[in-house]
Amino acid sequence: MSALRVRLTVILLAVCLLFTGQALTTPQRAAAADPGYLMVHFTGDSATGQMLYLAHSTDGLHWNDLNGGAPILNSMIGTKGVRDPALVRSPDGSKYWIIATDLCIRCGSTYTNGSPNFVVWESTDLVTWSKPWLLGAAGLIPGGKNAWAPEAIWNPETNDYVLYWATNATVNGIFKYRIYSARTKDFRTITTPQIWIDPPGSTPVVDTQMTEVPGTSPYRYLRVSGDGQNNVEGSNSILGTWTNLGNLSSIGLTGNVVEGPVWMKFRDRNEWALYIDYNNPQGVREYRPILTTNPFDVSTYRLQDATSYDMGGTPKRHGAIMTLTAAEESRVLARWPNTPAQRLQSYNFQDRYVRQINFDVRIDPNVSPVEDSQFRIRPGLAGTGTVSFESVNHPGYFLRHANYDFQLALYDGSSQFAADATFRKVAGLADSTWSSFQSYNHPDRYIRHYAYYLKLDPITTTTGRSDATFGVTS
Repeated sequence: MSALRVRLTVILLAVCLLFTGQALTTPQRAAAADPGYLMVHFTGDSATGQMLYLAHSTDGLHWNDLNGGAPILNSMIGTKGVRDPALVRSPDGSKYWIIATDLCIRCGSTYTNGSPNFVVWESTDLVTWSKPWLLGAAGLIPGGKNAWAPEAIWNPETNDYVLYWATNATVNGIFKYRIYSARTKDFRTITTPQIWIDPPGSTPVVDTQMTEVPGTSPYRYLRVSGDGQNNVEGSNSILGTWTNLGNLSSIGLTGNVVEGPVWMKFRDRNEWALYIDYNNPQGVREYRPILTTNPFDVSTYRLQDATSYDMGGTPKRHGAIMTLTAAEESRVLARWPNTPAQRLQSYNFQDRYVRQINFDVRIDPNVSPVEDSQFRIRPGLAGTGTVSFESVNHPGYFLRHANYDFQLALYDGSSQFAADATFRKVAGLADSTWSSFQSYNHPDRYIRHYAYYLKLDPITTTTGRSDATFGVTS
């Protein structure tokens, strides 16, 4: 009997240890599976650098470029260049906005001759973005010139957003950049701008970024400014009184070495990162994190060594960081995998490639710029085992048929668009080693060229089979 008790005790102990082990490892697994962080940014003054890029991080310190390091949004309005993006999520998570400086250095604009407007995109899912629009800002300020570095935050006191930015204007005889603020509900119209930050004398301020630090004292909000002193301030009201808490000189950052500050709270611990667009001693601008467990105490700030973080392969300039939900992360990573740029070569006119020109679609030789003939072959917008063709130099725009004619069109998220832009890749109708593309919603029709323009036609002749056959090539 005692031997049986011993055996039962051992078995019971083993079961308890098994469940205890599971109880210990489940939270660890959950933490490892926590969604990560999304950064939207531009890369520099080049023509392609003044577009919007995305990077993802699982830990907030090591970043991977999405979309193969290629841009995910560009602007064809205003100056046709964007910089300094802010990424805003509505309180209920039903809408998102990107607001960016409308400025294209070396393509018509200069730092002294910029734009009074911002460029704004809107989304309901963080992956399908509207056409951009211009939002007037500096033009609402007497004598206002440029509008730079927009930021926005939800203000529960007024039940709307506070939009704030830098504009250069003459006030009390002094011409310089100050931070202005205005209120908005939709980023289409704003209230009359008011001066929000005005350093003494002729000292300008350009880049300011604030964040909420809920459940803390003595302040609820925190902001840092690129004002020559890199001041850190705290407040309990966004539009109320702000108290200076010190500056970044304690970690060796003085003068104008800092741009584009952005705050990020780590999901898994009581620690914050302040990312700064830092002008290193070699004259190269790069993002660099400062860590702290108490963002209201500047003496606790720790500038990180280069071995402790990785910004990825694409340069990161003045951007924004969002902590993702699991659903947001799933959508973002599925939307922008590392998909190579490819071209569709005509089978019977092998010097010609499918290209867009003014958003019409045809086949041409000697395409310049070559990006007009480059597409990323994505998983089909509708149906499994299908493909859709996204433009390289107009990200978010897809090859779509309308009345059996093809155009390059911005994806609007509708089921009709998805069906019109989805195709089944099959063996080439003229040569099985090439490819043909069957319409998803008109399966009796295929992509083909006719008089060099792309059409969606039934294929019944030898010429038609050749016209509907393409090579997929890099």
